[in-house]
Amino acid sequence: MSISHTSLDIKEVVKQKYGEAALRVTSGGSSCCGATPSTGCCDPITTNLYDASQAGQIPEEALLASLGCGNPTALAHLNAGEIVLDLGSGGGIDVLLSARRVGPTGRAYGLDMTDEMLALANQNKRKAGTENVEFLKGEIESIPLPDNSVDVIISNCVINLSADKDKVLREAFRVLKPGGRFAVSDVVTRGEILPEIRQSVLAWVGCIAGALDENDYGRKLKAAGFEQIEVEPTRIYRAEDAREFLSGQGIDVDALAPQLEGKFLSAFIRAVKPGVTESTRAQTTCCGPTCCN
Repeated sequence: MSISHTSLDIKEVVKQKYGEAALRVTSGGSSCCGATPSTGCCDPITTNLYDASQAGQIPEEALLASLGCGNPTALAHLNAGEIVLDLGSGGGIDVLLSARRVGPTGRAYGLDMTDEMLALANQNKRKAGTENVEFLKGEIESIPLPDNSVDVIISNCVINLSADKDKVLREAFRVLKPGGRFAVSDVVTRGEILPEIRQSVLAWVGCIAGALDENDYGRKLKAAGFEQIEVEPTRIYRAEDAREFLSGQGIDVDALAPQLEGKFLSAFIRAVKPGVTESTRAQTTCCGPTCCN
């Protein structure tokens, strides 16, 4: 499958793919990106991301619906009472796990544009009996929440699917409170990669992907206003990992191995929205005659 570079085409392909994944789960299958009756899941990207204790906290369908490349809930620091937003929440696994972490005084939102995934997520919410969760329909380029309303943004291998990542990051910055944290898992690339190889491998890594170079990701976060930016690799993919998929596409994996080794990876990406400065705090809290006139 070729990768379109237009926003509309990418959005429609993603909707179709994730809608089909949700329907596979509800019919007793797996949402895994390469899942078919004969091949099963496309290891090693989407498997073994959640440990047994986490899997035991949520409905099985939430785990089966995961199309992630990491586990942001295990790596993000969440506190009781905080408000968390998951961009591209799918079947709801990371939302439900986050809701447990923030407790009854906190809240976890999931945002997704796919009707089938939203239906599955709400079904999983009911099965889990979780009250402090809300799933929203919308796009990550236009988050339907007010400015400065969220403490933590998480996401699991979704931002790479957007054709306008700058807009996604600006929106994330907008809805985060001052001092709020951006803590996502995503697919990134490392070093120079031939365009034809990038297209073929990114069709495998995350199924439909437009992954950024790790340094470009950092630059885009900085341009959006974020600070304390870190890109931490969590899984580095090798040529052998892609062998079955790429061989099925008629690609000679051995010949391309030097272009594949260590250049595609899952990473945990952290950043912070700058907090309220002392001068801003004084302007918003002062009630004396010098600042309230």
